[in-house]
Amino acid sequence: MAGGELTGNSTGAPPQAGVLEGVNPIVYTPSNPITLFIVQAIIVIIFCQLLAYPLRWLHQPRVIAEVLGGILLGPTVMMRIPGFEAAIFPPASMPVFNNVANLGLIIFLFLVALEVDIRLFTQNWKAALSVGMAGMILPFGLGFAIAWGLYKEFHVDEAIGFGVFGLFIGTALAITAFPVLCRILSELNLLRSGVGVTVLAAGIGNDVTGWVLLALCVALTNNSSGLAALWALLCCIGWTLFLIFAIRPPFIWILKRTGSLHNGPTQGMVALTLLMVLASSWFTGGLVSYPEDPIHTLTGPGIIGVHPIFGAFLVGLICPHDGGFAIKLTEKIEDLISVLFLPLYFALSGLKTNLGLLNDGITWGYCIGVIACAFAGKIIGGTLAARANKLLWRESFTIGALMSCKGLVELIVLNIGYQAGILSETTFSMFVVMALVTTVATTPMTKLLYPKWYQTKVERWRKGEIDWDGNELNPSESLQGGLKKGVDSQIRRLMVHLRLDSLPSLFTFITILSPESVTKKQVEPETPDAESTEVIIKKRPLEVHGMRILELTDRTSSVMHLTEGEDFYSLRDPVVNAFRTFSQLHDVAVSGRVAVVPADSYAETLMTQAHEVSSDFALIPWGESGSMSEDQSFPVTADTNERFKSFTHLDFINQTLEKASAICNAGIFIDNGFGGITKPVDRPELQRTKSAISIRNQADVAVLPVANKSHHVFFPFFGGADDRIALRIVLQLAKNPHVSATIVRINSSEKEKLSSTAKSAAASTTTTEDNSETNKTAVSSSPVSGTDVEDGALYATLKSSLPEDLATRVNFSEADVPAGKEELKEIILLAQQAVGNTRDNAGDVVVLGRRNAKKGFAEVGGSSSSAAGGGVPDLKNTVGEVAERLITTGIRASLLVIQAGGRGQA
Repeated sequence: MAGGELTGNSTGAPPQAGVLEGVNPIVYTPSNPITLFIVQAIIVIIFCQLLAYPLRWLHQPRVIAEVLGGILLGPTVMMRIPGFEAAIFPPASMPVFNNVANLGLIIFLFLVALEVDIRLFTQNWKAALSVGMAGMILPFGLGFAIAWGLYKEFHVDEAIGFGVFGLFIGTALAITAFPVLCRILSELNLLRSGVGVTVLAAGIGNDVTGWVLLALCVALTNNSSGLAALWALLCCIGWTLFLIFAIRPPFIWILKRTGSLHNGPTQGMVALTLLMVLASSWFTGGLVSYPEDPIHTLTGPGIIGVHPIFGAFLVGLICPHDGGFAIKLTEKIEDLISVLFLPLYFALSGLKTNLGLLNDGITWGYCIGVIACAFAGKIIGGTLAARANKLLWRESFTIGALMSCKGLVELIVLNIGYQAGILSETTFSMFVVMALVTTVATTPMTKLLYPKWYQTKVERWRKGEIDWDGNELNPSESLQGGLKKGVDSQIRRLMVHLRLDSLPSLFTFITILSPESVTKKQVEPETPDAESTEVIIKKRPLEVHGMRILELTDRTSSVMHLTEGEDFYSLRDPVVNAFRTFSQLHDVAVSGRVAVVPADSYAETLMTQAHEVSSDFALIPWGESGSMSEDQSFPVTADTNERFKSFTHLDFINQTLEKASAICNAGIFIDNGFGGITKPVDRPELQRTKSAISIRNQADVAVLPVANKSHHVFFPFFGGADDRIALRIVLQLAKNPHVSATIVRINSSEKEKLSSTAKSAAASTTTTEDNSETNKTAVSSSPVSGTDVEDGALYATLKSSLPEDLATRVNFSEADVPAGKEELKEIILLAQQAVGNTRDNAGDVVVLGRRNAKKGFAEVGGSSSSAAGGGVPDLKNTVGEVAERLITTGIRASLLVIQAGGRGQA
């Protein structure tokens, strides 16, 4: 039985049971086109996702995968299979596919306009105007020149004159893909650089000018006379003015009245905005209709006969950016458009692309010529204009290379030209190849022309730190700073990774790390008769730099956070502001900022910041949920097993520690009730603890402040660079009067005792009247090669030179533990005996060196990191075997795992 035929029953009703009655499930029927459309959409989305995954590792935008997916499904590859086109993409089904794809295009152009912030152009108008105009005039001229040969060789529609054809080709080569450009700049961390700001500002002007020229091309094509085209263009200008002066003011008033401007759009405001988009698209809509070619068509002349996307673009331009409205509106609708509708549109471009038509030398010659004109016009024009604005040559070439990016905007332009009959199928295929080549080449060219080392050199050169040859302008100051850092073992400059779920433990750690010092200062009286007064000045010898990192995703809204001002975002971030406020109230010098970067750049961003602020110690908290995300919209508590199993988080910790080894000492802090805040592990049970008529329930009782603010630190000293740094940090923590410490040197049963040489070296350490200065001298003069003798000398030295105020709170001891499998058990037992005994205090801490001198515990990091060796990281190889055993045992204390880095490894 044929799929579309009726059954032979008496009622004559079509079969309702689908394949159960032998009906073909993918046959196209005009009365029910959705069935085949669903199959088409599934195939397109699967192709695009499969191609996007490997291209993501090559730092290529998603649009490349979408177009390549369409090309593979089109006449170039899959449609060569007999019966494939008739079964999956029959010509009769394409109008439905086309309508859905173009609806997605209309809303996408609205999102593109939302991404355009005119304020960026006006703030940098001089460079934007010069680079943007030069980056359009030269490629436009080259495009118009090569259009003559293309028109003579490949043009088939005699109704399209050379003037319109040349205007369109010039516009196609002059345009720059602003949305793709934003993503490339954000991934390369160039958005806030001089190069990035110049390119973005020029791209906005280029984008708007390109759409105006495209509107002129389409108006000339769709109207039979030049006068009608002029009227269409004037109507388009009038509609733009109407939207700006008649629609925008009441629209903003409504947004303010509903609270949507600052709190995000309500559902009603989203509906109103989309109605404006559709109405404006209907008013500006129109293209020539080609009923005989279902792919090569848009139906209906519209009102002014230009194109529906222009109306959508104009509505996006009038939407306000104040209060983050544009970003929040984009977040409401972007995922559905980018995942479903947009792949259909660009796959449609691929279905129209037949690379088999590029089958001779002349065709390929023109194709290469078009690519050369696209590159040469943009690179030469943009480079010369940027150089005229006093940028360096290498920066100028980078700007020219970035301006050559075509991306999805170019493909939209080409589709409009193809639908309007301006481009033939062969010419359309040539320009699709050009768009793919220019887009794919943008990121590699930028990395080649403007590498990270060159960016760092230029930044330091402009700050006056080095000359152009890389020589330090103030080498004496740099050398003194380095020597001071090597001598002073105390943490003076702390860099912390700010996470919303780790703020309580971070605040507590900062408080106890640097005890408050009080000094008195005499203030002279303002009048001779008044007495002098004494002012008490409180301060902490600590400087703290906070860095909060948010993930940069493929979403348009994520990129908009950067393009609309990362620095402004840092000033308004609630986590950073809470961190600043706490630190300032506790007299700590503080700075904080937000970085929005891809997830694989978290470690590099943190360590770059640590290097820039010359940090002594970088503290990385382990998230409560064990994930990279900080989303607290639905807070959940992960159990111990899940908290330490996330591969992405383990890899982030490994990469951070690996990069920190060359910069500064680092520590991983695993919170377990530090600061006196105990979090429930399981969901609370529903229990009635009071009568049904009780006014207040148990949950409403206010929690009293922690009465016992003491902390106890347990540190097993094995030896090695990490343990030596950890020992000094434990002593620094113990300077706080609320902190006591137990330091145990672990000796294996077969290990020989310290040699007499080591003991005499410890005893010969010179002491001074100032105990703190004695501590520093002992530390700086003690051996640090990592041998057992040197570790013993350092341990004995610090024990003998302990200041009197610490001697009552710090207990030094040694423990002989059996070698082999029982060694870990003994260490865990020692830790359990030392911490967690006072349940109502503010939380205890176990401090461990990540890599210690024990042979059984030395293999951590390195090959386990996916960044280093390609393997899968695990907890043991990330924090060390001792820390891993303490975590799995469930000890009642937090953990601080320390790794030596920079000069601390010496």
